[in-house]
Amino acid sequence: MSAAAPRLPALLEALGQRAPRGMVLGLDRVREALAALGDPHAALPAVHVAGTNGKGSVCAIVESIARAAGLRTGLYTSPHLSRFAERIRVGGEPIGDAAFEAALSAALERVPSPLTFFEALTVAAFVAFRDAGVDLAILEVGLGGRLDATNVIAAPLCTAITSIAFDHQAMLGPTLADIAREKAGILKPGAPAVLGPLAPEADAAIESVALAVGAGPRLRVARTGDGGGAGDIAVGRAGSGGRATRIAGPGRGAIEVELGLRGAHQAENAGVACGVAWQLAGRWPAIERALPAGLAAARWPGRLERIDASGAQVLLDCAHNPHGAEALAAWLDEEGPGPARTALVFGAMADKGWGEMLQMLAPRAQRRLYVTPQGRAAAPLEALRQVAPGEPIGDPGTAVARAIEGAAPGGLVVVAGSIYLIGEVRSALLGIAPDPVVAL
Repeated sequence: MSAAAPRLPALLEALGQRAPRGMVLGLDRVREALAALGDPHAALPAVHVAGTNGKGSVCAIVESIARAAGLRTGLYTSPHLSRFAERIRVGGEPIGDAAFEAALSAALERVPSPLTFFEALTVAAFVAFRDAGVDLAILEVGLGGRLDATNVIAAPLCTAITSIAFDHQAMLGPTLADIAREKAGILKPGAPAVLGPLAPEADAAIESVALAVGAGPRLRVARTGDGGGAGDIAVGRAGSGGRATRIAGPGRGAIEVELGLRGAHQAENAGVACGVAWQLAGRWPAIERALPAGLAAARWPGRLERIDASGAQVLLDCAHNPHGAEALAAWLDEEGPGPARTALVFGAMADKGWGEMLQMLAPRAQRRLYVTPQGRAAAPLEALRQVAPGEPIGDPGTAVARAIEGAAPGGLVVVAGSIYLIGEVRSALLGIAPDPVVAL
């Protein structure tokens, strides 16, 4: 920790003590806190992104495009992998210690009533972005949308909903339509919205909310390979072979570029990001010219991220629900070395769909090592073995080391199942000293 931020360790400890309250949905405390701090969010040009999966990737791509256009950006995402500061980025880099200390002390000490862990970080992000004088803030919803702490933004420049799948049903509702309505709570009067490929039930629910609030025009991304209809953003492979992606929007020439983020599903996320960028181009024309460079330069740690470890290739992916596991399985089928040369290190939270996830991933790996990630209660090792035979290791570091030691030439060690797990393994492989784990 730098000398310029002597109080930051104590502030981070105090922040962590808020975590046992969990996610408490609602906007009143955040609005009250922001008012006490001069409403740092009120005049902030912002993009607001929700979705079950892909919202972090879309935020990262939009931010990359905006920086390529010369804008000073603020990026607020969750969760982090190693350090809390990863959640609040200015100009593409995690917030510095001194600025983080100033923003966090305001959120923890200068507000009328105590905030939850996520609320405090959200308020700190708004303070940091105001103090840094960012041109554009890109905000990722934490959970849901309608009652998420980030939803205090009254007039975003654009909103986006990336995907709708089953996750957090206890808080968001039991059906896709219920979940979609909660996420559509970020739609605002007059603000354009970009929608990723959605099931008809989810799309209809979102459209109903959009009409009720008077949202601006909607752009929909056609599912990869569908070609898209009138007004859609069409995404797909550019030509035959190669890795380039082609993205075409209404009234615009097609973009062909090799995306910085791996995976076929990232083409759809890139389509959503392009839709957002096209909406922003009316205010900042340089954004449209920056699209190819921004799409190519985008990076998002822990998403199909390869790390060379002791001569073996380790693939880290934050797939932590069935929808994410499906995307990882599709990538392994297309670009992986095959089950015989793939080892899977898997651990998941007990409240996630770990059985369904493992059913998808286990056939793609001949060797499976099961671990217990830090964080909330994890899926029992013996229960994982009941789904697919594997080695109950427990400790993630030990499991990864064994998988690397036994890796076949040209093989791949895949680590997936929990974001907590990815953060722990990534920190160890890259020699990053992580902040204490906070279970939410």
